Amino acid sequence: MPYQAKEYTFVPPPGLDSKEQSKQVVIVGAGPIGLAMAIELANHDIPSVILDESNKVSTGSRAICWSKRSLEIFDRLGIGDQALAKGVMWKVGRTYHRDRELFNFDLLPEQGHKYPAFVNLQQYYVEEYLVAKAQTLDLIDLRFLNKVVGIQNGPNSVKIDITTPHGDYELKTEYLVACDGVRSTVRKKLGLEFIGELFEERFLIADIEMHREFPPERRFWFEPAFHEGQSALLHKQPDNIYRIDLQLGWEADSEKEKLPENVIPRIEKVVGTSDFKIDWVSVYTFQCRRLEKFVHGRVIFAGDSAHVVSPFGARGGNGGLQDVDNLGWKLAAIIKGRSPESLMDTYNAERVFGSDENIAHSTRTTKFMTPSDGVERMFRDQLFKLTRVTKFARNWINPGRLSVPAVYPKFEDQAPELPLIARPGSVAPDALLDDGNWLLNLFDKNVTVLGINTEIPEIKNCQRLNLPANEFIKARYLGEQSKAIYLIRPDQVICGRWLEVSEKHVKREINQIWGLV
Repeated sequence: MPYQAKEYTFVPPPGLDSKEQSKQVVIVGAGPIGLAMAIELANHDIPSVILDESNKVSTGSRAICWSKRSLEIFDRLGIGDQALAKGVMWKVGRTYHRDRELFNFDLLPEQGHKYPAFVNLQQYYVEEYLVAKAQTLDLIDLRFLNKVVGIQNGPNSVKIDITTPHGDYELKTEYLVACDGVRSTVRKKLGLEFIGELFEERFLIADIEMHREFPPERRFWFEPAFHEGQSALLHKQPDNIYRIDLQLGWEADSEKEKLPENVIPRIEKVVGTSDFKIDWVSVYTFQCRRLEKFVHGRVIFAGDSAHVVSPFGARGGNGGLQDVDNLGWKLAAIIKGRSPESLMDTYNAERVFGSDENIAHSTRTTKFMTPSDGVERMFRDQLFKLTRVTKFARNWINPGRLSVPAVYPKFEDQAPELPLIARPGSVAPDALLDDGNWLLNLFDKNVTVLGINTEIPEIKNCQRLNLPANEFIKARYLGEQSKAIYLIRPDQVICGRWLEVSEKHVKREINQIWGLV
């Protein structure tokens, strides 16, 4: 059966009858990023109001490929096990030129991690799980059919004008977080524009229901016989739903291409059968763009409202969740008075960096997939031929570099002899502990000082963890060294590491994390 989106009940907000008290945080958009933002703030004891003009989850699969880091974030938000249980785990990717396989990769599950490299799960399931979680939390006020129609961004607060089926009202908030997608109302109301590149290329997305034993693999084709001269991608999803992306060309008529009489013959050529049902169809244009900055006074942008990339490489939804990961604890610290407002500058700097990294990867992928006539196309055609005789050329074939968390710059490494995977600026790698617990589950909403094979003394304003080194901890955190000390932020990003360090130095580094230095 096709997915049936739940319709959530409209509840008249108090503001229709009387003026509401000012809110600490208002989030615009109840997609995966907005919902995740609210739950993350609730984890830090910050209440929020979510406004969404709809009362249903998204239509169609949209974001489907969730990375290991996103699954770890989902775990912290309370839906990790659901996502893993429902999703299709995949590890093999195959890339073809015409009918010849150029290469494949196997993301073998690495032992000692709670989550695999990637899981395919339709966005509507993710939203459904997040809505259900949000509705259990007293700190979240989720308001469906509440459409933002006006914004006044002041120096100390934001005034929001809202319309509902029962009338209009206004809210005042200390901070507004815009998570309302690529067509962001908030961005438009503030007169902000994206910078970057809009590619003259269109792709058809089709979700089809098909009962066949296709393996759960990522398959990408350059110039296949079934779609001559263009590119194609196939992914398996839950419920016997398959996602197919087909390059159309810039001259394609988007509305005509979505008609069943045009879609069905194309899909038949891909899957070699007519025994399928169309579940959802859309046409999109490649974009690799972002806002110049993500923080505008009391209005903060996250997810597709801040940046947008082409979908190959699964960088859209995963990048948005990394925004949430970075922003949640910082905004909470500012609201609580623990950190100065200048801490928000680090959100802007780090997530602009992460966005630029995603955009660079996506731009290179897009240009490889859709080369301009002349040198670009000649280079790609010669590269395909070169892969027949040498393996090294395969590394230059670009069907989409898969999403990984950004490694933030500007962190000094005081112990470079320790493993690269746990270098400062990177997300702390998970590890299975001897008691069956997972390392990431031990980190809380505070800063953590982790001592491995060494005792950490009492330090205020942080969590202390003293752990012995098993095989996973040794491989990821010690290498050939006998002991180490790590300093880890609330978003599980490593800020520093040492073989030995004074208590005074650790305290100074902790203050720096909170923006107090």
